[in-house]
Amino acid sequence: MSDNHSLTYKLAGQQLINRLGYGGMQLTGPGVWGDAPDRELAKTVLKAAVDGGVNFIDTADSYGPHTNEILIHDALGSYYNKILIATKGGFERTGPNKWVTNGRPEYIKKTIEGSLKRLQVKQIALWQLHRIDPKVPVEETLGPVAEAVSAGKIKWVGLSEVDIKGIERARKVIPIVSVQNLYNLGNRQWEEVLDYTVKENIAFIPWYPLASGPGKLEEKIGRIALKHKATTAQIALAWLLKRAANILLIPGTSSLQHLKENMDSVNINLSDEEFKQLSK
Repeated sequence: MSDNHSLTYKLAGQQLINRLGYGGMQLTGPGVWGDAPDRELAKTVLKAAVDGGVNFIDTADSYGPHTNEILIHDALGSYYNKILIATKGGFERTGPNKWVTNGRPEYIKKTIEGSLKRLQVKQIALWQLHRIDPKVPVEETLGPVAEAVSAGKIKWVGLSEVDIKGIERARKVIPIVSVQNLYNLGNRQWEEVLDYTVKENIAFIPWYPLASGPGKLEEKIGRIALKHKATTAQIALAWLLKRAANILLIPGTSSLQHLKENMDSVNINLSDEEFKQLSK
């Protein structure tokens, strides 16, 4: 990236991590249900990511459910001292592609304990609320989270798919260090939230970072990709890295080749002009 775009970010103003991380969701069965179809390959991909410089890994108790956290421990347990693992809670899984929001305090408490056990850690570095449950006041949902922070079981807390109002309400209960919302070159509905996180020194973690958007956008990306001898996916990631210094990327893949491609996107330096064209 250009000089003014550092490839590292200080989470919570304290822990330096590489902005290109890895998301574990694809290391599950179809519909994010069941374990990775090829578990040995999945472990190889995780190790290759960390060996390639990734030190921020994103997972959730709902991936599998539960299988992804166990896989991450089995693959990366010996790397724990040099990586930060973020997990999430607040979804119940009733089947493939089925996600049910549950923000009841007793459920949240159970998910935190479960994640600690499966990841085999004494403290979760970053625990994220997967969704705010419209049926439960967020203050109640975050009660057990605040207790876990006090008890040293959680270090930092993040939110996912939230608007500014939701973030501000949660921040009255507990400090929020990250927000994970849907955001990519083709879908920028959360632009305001991103700008808010920049201003408030909160990390912004776009999920689904690789969607390249509508056809006319793909044509534009294609032209720029050609110039950089890059793939459209790499350009989409490079654009996100340049968009804001607090963006942490977590592209996931179950393929070693795609992993390498994603990792190489940090070497693409978009000009201000190219960035402007893509942003139109």
